[in-house]
Amino acid sequence: MMLGAIALLSVQIMNAQVSAGDSVMQHAKGNRLSIGAYGEVTYSRNFYSDHYYRYSNPSQYKNDPSNGRFDIPHAVIYMGYDFGKGWTLGMEIEFEHTGTGGAIEIESEEGGEYEQETEKGGEVELEQLWLQKSFSRAANLRIGHIVVPVGLTNAHHEPLNFFTVYRPEGENSIMPCTWHDTGISFWGRAGDWRYELQLTAGLNALMFSRDKWAKNGVKSAFEFKPANKYGISARIDNYTIPGVRMAVSSYFGRAMHNTYPNLMEGEGKTFDKVKGNVWIGSFDFTLNRNNWIVRGQADYGTLSDAVKVSNAKSRQPKASPYNTTPVGKAAVAVGIEAGYDIFSQISSMHSKKEKLYVFGRYEYYDTYIHDSDQPSYDFTKRQNVTVGVNYHPLPQIAIKGEYTKRLLKSQFNDEPAINVGIAYEGFFL
Repeated sequence: MMLGAIALLSVQIMNAQVSAGDSVMQHAKGNRLSIGAYGEVTYSRNFYSDHYYRYSNPSQYKNDPSNGRFDIPHAVIYMGYDFGKGWTLGMEIEFEHTGTGGAIEIESEEGGEYEQETEKGGEVELEQLWLQKSFSRAANLRIGHIVVPVGLTNAHHEPLNFFTVYRPEGENSIMPCTWHDTGISFWGRAGDWRYELQLTAGLNALMFSRDKWAKNGVKSAFEFKPANKYGISARIDNYTIPGVRMAVSSYFGRAMHNTYPNLMEGEGKTFDKVKGNVWIGSFDFTLNRNNWIVRGQADYGTLSDAVKVSNAKSRQPKASPYNTTPVGKAAVAVGIEAGYDIFSQISSMHSKKEKLYVFGRYEYYDTYIHDSDQPSYDFTKRQNVTVGVNYHPLPQIAIKGEYTKRLLKSQFNDEPAINVGIAYEGFFL
């Protein structure tokens, strides 16, 4: 039987967390159609330079003025439908940074020349679109475009599942986030265990980079997703301890020659045998009890043939959609956050089910653990310390505020910022 609607998610979270991959298809009172959404609206004031050379020449940009920005990181629409006899449909459409737009204009001052202009940045993505056959609570087969639940943020990416205004930047910097791809998934729940095994299209090593490791490896610049190579991911969650969820997850796949065309012209046989095997392993947990919420994760990933992959990337034409920066042989992200509901000690607020979490978060991550014969870029090693509050006037809404400071090595300038935002998630039908 399907889980309750996401409007009841705050109750379910008392048993830790449910998978984001499951949350698309949740029905209340047996409704066959469900429609819901989540999103965030944010404002940031960054007290550091926004110049793109601030790491290569930090002293020159040390005293640059602060800069601010409004953003809508995510606005997502859910839709689910229960066809009956165990067949269900799930769909999730995501607008990142309010979407994207372009226009053709006629320049009157240039002899009526037609010009194509980018009106705004952003992305529109179909994050999920799948059909599922449920044989039992323990056995479900899902086929289509699905969430790859490796790491804490991918498995629980909705904005009420983290305290910070933006998604935790460690995981968001080393792997796709939210990671979604086309393939097939087998998942189920038995006792205190939830498990999932997936086969999806592989990552593309030419999209890997120094600053984001494998984050953009899931993307395709074409109208289709090349699938010359494949990836396998697995996740196991345990809920034995009341209010505690613990999980391990992993991904393995080959990332070279997973593009179009799949062989590099003009390079002879130089890169034909380069495999670019990617492995990512993760442990994460959530504790939600006694008015405390504590979440944490540790992720580590490796890439074989990193030097050869970097050489292949550097030889791509300038007009290609691929990243030409070197990629490291490994990446790491470790983070923990803890928040306490101080309204739990104020009877008038507690009776109205309002919550005010005061929280702190610490992260360390490095997007470029390089080989000895690769160049060094020490600014990729970062720590991040955040303190802030989350106010919930209702279970489905959070008003967030924080002070955060990104700590880099001593030769670089630290990067403090103040972020505020409002987030929501719920089902409307």
